[in-house]
Amino acid sequence: TRGIGRGIGRGIGGQISNSRELRRNWGQINNLNAIPTNCPSPTPKHDTIQAPNPIKDDRMARLPRICPPGIPQHIIQRGNNRSACFYADEDYSRYLATLKEQAEKYGCAIHAYVLMTNHVHLLMTPEADGAISSVMQSTGGRYVKYINKFYERTGGLWEGRYKASLVQTERYLLTCYRYIEMNPVRAGMVSHPAEYQWSSYRANAQEEENDILTPHEEYLRLGQNPRERALSYRELFRYQLDQGLVDEIRAAINHELVAGSSRFKDEIAQASQRRTKVGQPGRPRKNDCIREN
Repeated sequence: TRGIGRGIGRGIGGQISNSRELRRNWGQINNLNAIPTNCPSPTPKHDTIQAPNPIKDDRMARLPRICPPGIPQHIIQRGNNRSACFYADEDYSRYLATLKEQAEKYGCAIHAYVLMTNHVHLLMTPEADGAISSVMQSTGGRYVKYINKFYERTGGLWEGRYKASLVQTERYLLTCYRYIEMNPVRAGMVSHPAEYQWSSYRANAQEEENDILTPHEEYLRLGQNPRERALSYRELFRYQLDQGLVDEIRAAINHELVAGSSRFKDEIAQASQRRTKVGQPGRPRKNDCIREN
């Protein structure tokens, strides 16, 4: 059995044999966007100066995150412009090692994950308000420094801030487990989730050693011992995910809302005074977040 601990050890202490080639290729890619210095500046066709169109600043729409302790959250962070975030096995291992370190530091339990080529899915439960934000900021920042240094590049790596949605434990949590671990299959990278190395499936379904994960109580209810739980969990993958739940989970994470029942969403809305369901565009009316159906 290939444990994740062994992969992480290789990621931290190992060296990439073809690192020079990777760096050279990276430099060539960057040079494709370089503008020759001897090119003349374009001249406008008209002398009239037109005012630029107003640019929407997404930061103005940002609201404080909802991060109640003890409630799981589905996290996704994408590469800038959907570009790759991982280039070699050591990169995946380094990210996981850093994530584990920061999750332990700030108090977050990681239940499931998948590292795709250009984005990351995580399922975590915070012990304290703001813990997930601290984990993601610290992990992302450290990983970018590693990538920039190793591949001799500069600039950011991630596409803005991460997205997050609260996940109701009953019915939705194990579905979110499967949604995350089935990503490589939906992307056509593998035919079965066990074939993909950089996810939590082998640990949750095949008892592979993984010191990053903390099983959620809902997962622990699947059996009396690790073998029973892994068997019950594998059985869940014999059936296709309910498309309605998949769409709901996807909408919740894309809009940073809540994946759960209407009652659960209303409870979160009342506690946070935030909209928890997909509604009409525009500024919500007073108490909309509570009255929405």
